[in-house]
Amino acid sequence: MARDYLLVIDMQNDFVDGSLGTPEAAAIVNDVAEHARTFEGTVVFTSDTHRDDYLETQEGKHLPVPHCIKGTPGWKLAPACDLIRRARNAEVFEKRTFGSTALASWLLDKNAHGGKVASIELCGLCTDICVVSNALLIKAFMPEVPVRVNPKLCAGVTPETHEAALATMRMCQIDLIEE
Repeated sequence: MARDYLLVIDMQNDFVDGSLGTPEAAAIVNDVAEHARTFEGTVVFTSDTHRDDYLETQEGKHLPVPHCIKGTPGWKLAPACDLIRRARNAEVFEKRTFGSTALASWLLDKNAHGGKVASIELCGLCTDICVVSNALLIKAFMPEVPVRVNPKLCAGVTPETHEAALATMRMCQIDLIEE
């Protein structure tokens, strides 16, 4: 039995309207939630998860903006996305860095033991950091599984870096969904 997966990446308050929020991120929340609601397959969420010592980490030294600190309002999924997560009883992978090896390993295991993975689609935030990192990581773990990204359901730190990440993914054989 082949299965399709939708990975909703880091649709958290701090990336939408919090410490690292952007108008582009806020603009996609409802569309991402609707896509997750109607997706015919398995929906999985990721959650950027940091601790109080964030500023002491390598990431914190390069991006000195505390965000997604576990337990804070900014760490929580945007309400529209959390509603869908709860309704679908969707799995959430907490990750301390950009890409989730636990998620990639879980998908690899599903492919080996839970029925062939037919396709993997990603959407969410930020295109140029966590979406691209997870897409490339999953492609490395599962090179024969089609991996797709919907640019209209992603937002980057800036529109320019969003486009740069899309170009990188395209070059690495990540299919972009053009609607």
